[in-house]
Order: sequence, then structure tokens, then C-alpha cells
Amino acid sequence: MNKNICEVRQKAIIITLALAAIAGGKIQAQEFKRQIEQSTFVPKGQWIAGSSISYSEHTEDNYQFLIIDGFKSDGYTFKVSPLVCYAFKDNIAAGGRFAYSRSLIKIDGLTLNIDDDNQFDINDLYQLKHTYSGMLILRNYISLGKSKRFALFNETQLEWSGSQSRVINGKDESVTGTFATTTGMSIGAAPGIVAFINNYTAVEVSIGVLGLNFSKTKQTTNQVYQGEHSSSSANFKINLFSIGLGLAFYL
Repeated sequence: MNKNICEVRQKAIIITLALAAIAGGKIQAQEFKRQIEQSTFVPKGQWIAGSSISYSEHTEDNYQFLIIDGFKSDGYTFKVSPLVCYAFKDNIAAGGRFAYSRSLIKIDGLTLNIDDDNQFDINDLYQLKHTYSGMLILRNYISLGKSKRFALFNETQLEWSGSQSRVINGKDESVTGTFATTTGMSIGAAPGIVAFINNYTAVEVSIGVLGLNFSKTKQTTNQVYQGEHSSSSANFKINLFSIGLGLAFYL
């Protein structure tokens, strides 16, 4: 009797294990698949060339805002940034970008009213600044379904930059001048979207979301006094000041 009971138990265990194996196979067979297909958006061997140009100017005449009073100023900012890349693999391209900008600001009058006992005046201030940079970039394109017109991309950037600025304050015998040079390096990532207008021309929009920045500034005041300043920063959020809009040609 005991022998029959043992045999029944063994058969029950074997049947249970077999059912578990079959159920496991069915679960594996029913595994969810997104079926995301990555199509070729930028084929291997394609050249990418483009540029972005921006210009802005401002004029203030007796402008008032919060603690700012009697603000008189004018200036402009000009920037050009050409780009060249080569697709060494489908949807992956590498290349470089160069950027140059020039900015000028003149302040003829400015009063800071912090309170009744604290007021500061800034007059006859002039600043001219040139900035230049070279950048190595790696681009990864992600097609939006089977669309050949729209795609996402991420641009990894390694940048070296430098700038020269001249600040003149006052006039006549009370004039002072400061000359400064800045060098820097940064590593960043800028995702974006590309939209083709025709077979060869596309509009690109990108924005910086990640960056490590290092810079060092040397300055000389009145050709006598010297000073230095070093800084480093990390950015892990959307940087609205790094929005880029440009035109590119895919050849």
C-alpha cells in the first residue's frame, strides 16, 4: 500500500513539473515585443555641411526696471558657426564645428537703486569681446518610424574655446582699461531634431542638456595690475541659452 502511494506521489510530481515547464514555455512564447525597427536615415558615406548665423542688437534709452533706473545703452551680438561631418556608418557621423562671435556693449548711464542709502552709478562703460571655439562632434541619428523627412539625433561635443575682451570705463583723465583672455574646455551633449525641406537640405534644432565646463581667465588692468580667475561647472539640465538653429546640407 505504501509502495503504491509513493508511486502515485512520484507521478504527481513529474506531472506537475511537466505542466510548469509547458507553462513557462508558453509565457516565454508570449513575451511582449515592441517591434521597433531602426531604418537608415543617414547612409554611410554621406557628407553633412551646414552653418548657423545669428545677429541681434539692442538699444535702451532712459529704461527703468526694478532697481535699474535711467539705463542708456546700445550694442550688438553676431555669431557664425559652420559644421562639417562625415557618416562613417549608417546613422552615425563624426566631424567638427567652428564658431566665432563678436559682441559690443556701450553703457552711457545706469543707476542701481538698492534703497535710499545705497545707489550706484555706472557711466561711460565700453566692452568689446571676441570668442572663438573648435569642436569635435559625434552624431547618432534615430529615425522616427519609416519617415525619411524627420529624425531625432544626439550630438556629443568636445570643445576648446578662447576669447579676448576689452573693457574701458570712464573718460578723459579718469579712464581705466582692462584686457582679458579666457581659455576653456567643455564636454557636452545636445539632442535635437532634423527636418528635411528637400532631398538635400534640412533644418536642425538642438538644445544642450548636459555639460562639464572648465575655464581660466587672465586679465591686466591699466597695463599694470594682473589677476587670474578659474572656474569649473557641471550642468545636468536643459540649458535654454544653448538652443541652436541651423541649416544643413546632406550630400
